Amino acid sequence: MRTTLWALEGLEHLFFGNGQRVARRNAWSAVLEDRRRARARHEAETVLNAASDHRTLLTSRG
Repeated sequence: MRTTLWALEGLEHLFFGNGQRVARRNAWSAVLEDRRRARARHEAETVLNAASDHRTLLTSRG
């Protein structure tokens, strides 16, 4: 796996200028950060929904 990564990085070095490589890596970092935030939002929504459902059950038993 590591040698494949090195080969791809070597090709990237040959075909792209330094600025393009940096831009592509920054874009990929942004994608990964967006995915992380989406996971966090989903987890928060799940917790809030569970708390809301629990609260609804408690008030309906009243």
